[in-house]
Amino acid sequence: MNKNNKIINWQVLNDAEAVAQEASQRIFRSSQQAIERSGGFKIVLAGGRTPEQTYRLLKDMDCDWKHWQIYYGDERCLPEYHNERNNVMASRAWLDYVPIPDIQIHPMPTDIRAAYIYRNLIKEARPFDMVLLGMGEDGHTASLFPEQQHPENELVHAIYNAPKPPRERISLSISALSNTHELLFFVTGAEKREAVAAWRRGENLPVAQIKPRAGATVLIDRAAYG
Repeated sequence: MNKNNKIINWQVLNDAEAVAQEASQRIFRSSQQAIERSGGFKIVLAGGRTPEQTYRLLKDMDCDWKHWQIYYGDERCLPEYHNERNNVMASRAWLDYVPIPDIQIHPMPTDIRAAYIYRNLIKEARPFDMVLLGMGEDGHTASLFPEQQHPENELVHAIYNAPKPPRERISLSISALSNTHELLFFVTGAEKREAVAAWRRGENLPVAQIKPRAGATVLIDRAAYG
């Protein structure tokens, strides 16, 4: 087995709906454990269709919402209520329906020049209890794209040249995303199959660089796994 895969648990499920179901149950259990352990649950959210399905399931669960802290792995620098912002999607699918105090929900700034504000927030928030991440067809995760270089000591990157629109984004760094007790990847769809194969071969894709000490679980549907 390639050394990059030693601490990755690949869980193959039938389809995106099954991935969302499994993810929602894992998030629920993780929240209970974290609240019992430390009195709170700090989770980093991902964007994308399968996370959105997961969030819709979460809104109907009986969680101890008052102890949750919500952060974001990345964001598009768009106006506050723009439909393509991850925080807008998460709010409409889930957060608007549950009693998490507003002060405990931490959306990223709309202006890339304010990335430093999120850096200060993330510095105090680590370690996270759970990080959720997706993967693009090119192996990117959050807004960390192949062949881009970022300062290694940054917790949050201001990204001016994303290869897909919008070009201006804000993203947690490899080190920040890796600083978590539990990491959950969502990977669905046949269009991801080539990147998944490269990841499993040990290629140095951005998605492969997120390596918490406790390892990671990849919830993947059969179409993506191949």
